[in-house]
Amino acid sequence: MLENWVVVPVCLPVVLRRCRSCPAGRFRANGKFRVNANHKLLDVWLLVRCVACGDTAKLTILERVNVRSVRPELLDRLHENDLGLAAELLQDPAVLRRNRIALDWDGSWRLDTGSSCHSDLRDVSVRFEVPIPVRPARLIAEGCGLSRGEVERLIDAGKVVSGVRLTGKVSGDFTFTLKR
Repeated sequence: MLENWVVVPVCLPVVLRRCRSCPAGRFRANGKFRVNANHKLLDVWLLVRCVACGDTAKLTILERVNVRSVRPELLDRLHENDLGLAAELLQDPAVLRRNRIALDWDGSWRLDTGSSCHSDLRDVSVRFEVPIPVRPARLIAEGCGLSRGEVERLIDAGKVVSGVRLTGKVSGDFTFTLKR
């Protein structure tokens, strides 16, 4: 029987970026946008706050874009400070590259298994609601109540098999079989 596990985000990830006021390099986004119009041109930033000193920084979302080229529903979501839009934009590779930032997902997700590990042979499908980079060994350990070292020994012994590489990080859906 195939079990279904889901990796669910619980909050926005921490933004890794150098702070100009203190030596900390971690910022929290709260979903607030700043929209500035200069005649027919529009600038949009996502505001983030340093976790150490509280200084605010701006992440560029749109820069000098003609107002007519922005979809009205997107503009409404920006004006409403839509938290879901902030989550989408933080995962956009173009936004990450433009602002030279990285994301730290530690503590920003949880695993919903729906049941506990009772059988000796199980097929499990892991689905990601959003692409969160996580080590499969960590997911298997958390879902089955094992230590990560024990899961890595099971992978090395061939008792955990999957179509994806289980030693790196994954951020997309995958399945695995656990044989004990």
